[in-house]
Amino acid sequence: MEVLKENRAIDLFVTYRFLKLLVTPFDKQDAFKFGIIDKDGKVLRKARSLRIGKEKRAYTLLHRFVFNLKRLLAKAGIRGALGSFAVAAALLFKENKEAKKHQLVIEAAVVTYLKQTDQYDSMLSENINIPDIQETPIMNCFGVDVFEQNGELISEYDYDKTL
Repeated sequence: MEVLKENRAIDLFVTYRFLKLLVTPFDKQDAFKFGIIDKDGKVLRKARSLRIGKEKRAYTLLHRFVFNLKRLLAKAGIRGALGSFAVAAALLFKENKEAKKHQLVIEAAVVTYLKQTDQYDSMLSENINIPDIQETPIMNCFGVDVFEQNGELISEYDYDKTL
């Protein structure tokens, strides 16, 4: 039973790190500061070329995964931080029932991080057009309704683009 509790704690920590990386703009990442990625997340230096420990810690497998996900979300038209954040969190909570149990704790931790890094107000003040939607969302993450269409998750902000 003790191992199960440890695994849950690790899962929560990784989930928090994942969401924290997802919401932090590319130009605020350590990988950007070290010249590993540019302001759009494009890789400037391959992982195998990194020699210094700080650089390696700034560009781990988790970082690469999240950076790729952020770029894919942007290509899909999910550019707003709050919308992309909500869709990523919904995807995580949909796939990982254990993380779903802790949704409020995870959201609270991420909101606290956003406030501490002065990103919260700017994220909430994004210019967003929210359409009138008659369909029932599958989930609400960070106050954003998330819908499933054709097997894909989309935020309420991007729902009208799919019609």
